[in-house]
Amino acid sequence: MFFVGLHHPNHAFLFPRACISVLRLRNRKTPFPANDWILDSGAFSTLRQHGTFLDTPGEYAEAIRRWAGSGRLVAAVTQDYMCEPFMLARTGLTVADHQVLTIDRYDQLAAKPLPVPLLPVLQGQTPAQYQTHVRAYGKRLSYGAWVGVGSVCRRNGTPDDVLAILRAVHDVRPDLRLHGFGVKTTSLAHRSVQAHLYSADSMAWSFAARRDGRGTDANRPEEAMKFVDRIEALIT
Repeated sequence: MFFVGLHHPNHAFLFPRACISVLRLRNRKTPFPANDWILDSGAFSTLRQHGTFLDTPGEYAEAIRRWAGSGRLVAAVTQDYMCEPFMLARTGLTVADHQVLTIDRYDQLAAKPLPVPLLPVLQGQTPAQYQTHVRAYGKRLSYGAWVGVGSVCRRNGTPDDVLAILRAVHDVRPDLRLHGFGVKTTSLAHRSVQAHLYSADSMAWSFAARRDGRGTDANRPEEAMKFVDRIEALIT
């Protein structure tokens, strides 16, 4: 399943599946129409800018409850800590620290009354570190759980690196349904990567528009539609 990343919630109803950051909803007052969609915690942007979360787990849980009434919210992503080197430099912490903090945030959110499933996220740099994180989650990950795999978007130019991580997780828990965050076309075109993913999301269409000097197209739903068509053709 492919969930297209969107800047504007008002465009969500145009797509069968969408991914929207809670940061895009911060100042919104009214519900919006949508089909199936995932609420992203905005962790990447928040940590990159501030080095820590601004919202407590309780405040994020309240946002999940608030926006569950818009369309069909199928999952909310936990407040995870990415493990790219620049993110570690931003927080001054280690991969192991970020893994512990990710599970701690998950536990705090999972203890709240939520109307939709909470999507846990695996973090690391090396395949072995992802395996360590899977094991650290332990029984929190039920059989067949839908689980995100983070810190892979910067590896999309080398699909074999993405595949190595997915295979490592699969070796420990072959039952898990893996979701790839920010997976770009290069990796989604890789058949073995596809085989290891249950779902994925991407906003690469918007990045591409800005990169190609079409900044005015970076928020246009028509650009996202063309991107979704290309992805669906790749994974059919």
